[in-house]
Amino acid sequence: MSRYRGPRFKKIRRLGTLPGLTNKRPRIGSDLRNQSRSGKKSQYRIRLEEKQKLRFHYGLTERQLLKYVRIAAKAKGSTSQVLLQLLEMRLDNILFRLGMASTIPRARQLVNHRHILVNGRIVNIPSYRCKPRDIITAWDEEKSKTMIQNYLDSSSPEELPTHLTLHPFEYKGLVNQIIDSKCVGLKINELLVVEYYSRQT
Repeated sequence: MSRYRGPRFKKIRRLGTLPGLTNKRPRIGSDLRNQSRSGKKSQYRIRLEEKQKLRFHYGLTERQLLKYVRIAAKAKGSTSQVLLQLLEMRLDNILFRLGMASTIPRARQLVNHRHILVNGRIVNIPSYRCKPRDIITAWDEEKSKTMIQNYLDSSSPEELPTHLTLHPFEYKGLVNQIIDSKCVGLKINELLVVEYYSRQT
């Protein structure tokens, strides 16, 4: 299944706020109408919707998300917590959480178009897994810095998670540590996502 490219409001009206997908919000009235029509949800639908939240927030294909679930299942620790850490440490998400991009799709464009350096080297793979002590900067080109400055101007610095540090005047972000799963910027029951996939196999 390919990455979703359809109407974003359609997804957030059904699944709730997805800051990685879009920073806009639907009208409250439309949310209430949808909730009133939904009725009682089955356990399968609840797990499915939690999985869809994760998929659309991080901008993943079904195959990509399943791959992350399998990696997390083989790692030490809670599968659900490791899954969130893997997704949060992606380069495109790190740029989004730093405020250097307004959404994860915008962050992915920056990476794909070679506007981003990690430890002084261009990285054009959005799924690149960042590590503690990684230094993320804009490529030293006016176009790159202008794009990122526009995103920084519209972001909220107080929302920066503790595992990251931003130096806005240098167009630089630092990864201090692996994120604590409690600091994930999405209201999600990650355990239900793992349960969804465990019941599909």
